[in-house]
Amino acid sequence: MKTCGSPENKLSPFWITLVFTIIGAECIIGIFANGFIVAINAAEWIQNKAVCTSGRILLFLSVSRIALQSFLMLELTFSSTSPSFYNEDVVYDTFKVSFMFLNYCSLWFAAWLSFFYFVKIADFSYPVFLKLKWRISGLMPWLLWLSMLISLGNSVVFFKDIYTVYSNNSFPIPSSNSTEKKYFTETNVFNLVLFYYLGILIPLIMFILAATLLIISLKKHTLYMESNATGFRDPSMEAHMGAIKATSYFLILYVFNAIALFLYMSNIFDINSSWNISCKIIMAAYPAGHSILLIQDNPGLRRALKRLQARVHLYLKD
Repeated sequence: MKTCGSPENKLSPFWITLVFTIIGAECIIGIFANGFIVAINAAEWIQNKAVCTSGRILLFLSVSRIALQSFLMLELTFSSTSPSFYNEDVVYDTFKVSFMFLNYCSLWFAAWLSFFYFVKIADFSYPVFLKLKWRISGLMPWLLWLSMLISLGNSVVFFKDIYTVYSNNSFPIPSSNSTEKKYFTETNVFNLVLFYYLGILIPLIMFILAATLLIISLKKHTLYMESNATGFRDPSMEAHMGAIKATSYFLILYVFNAIALFLYMSNIFDINSSWNISCKIIMAAYPAGHSILLIQDNPGLRRALKRLQARVHLYLKD
């Protein structure tokens, strides 16, 4: 069930333009970054008739983010330019279901990427962990498709109302003969927890645990190498420190995005409030920022980007 802002809380044309510009720029950057990741991994898949497990996860993640940010721009355009059309029940519900499905997919795929890196890189000697390390590549395709089905199941329920409306006021829309309904909602706690929170919390917890354990493992190995250092610069140690920093950045971005999504979908803020707008900006910034960090942290993607930059530079010189 949607929540509409009151007339006195409507944004001025300046703020609408500013918010649209910021979110639009974030989405465009994210679409280009994820498009680059898709192009590189798809080219490898076509050329080698196969793709590595991390490349497969990146493909799923990047495609979901391209769709998410494209959909976010489309939703922002309709909600800003055609509010009467956007607020139609069927249109609004379709946007929200698609938005939640793509967000859930993005959260799950990023969590699986973190989990895969943890299993492959972390150094633990537990038998179960060692067995998982050998089997993770074969299990991952099934886990990716399973997470898509879970995301679909969690999102399609939003076609049904999960809120109980206890007050309903109408007010006229300026320069229009129609009225806009303002809904005040009382949350159905069971449905909210089951479909909103669990859909966000399960991949969030998995991502946090995998990233934290990976950081701990890398930190222990780094301290061990420092204790046996000969005084010369060790590239392996620098690589470990870089991995720790990258994983920490991934963790911070992921948590901020999950919190923003959690608050935004809870409808606890007015639609035009600064908090609600901040959540939208964070949700648009996360796919772009995380994807840029993935390109910088992945040696294959980084080399491909340098080759692309060199070709663009030569083309511009000609």
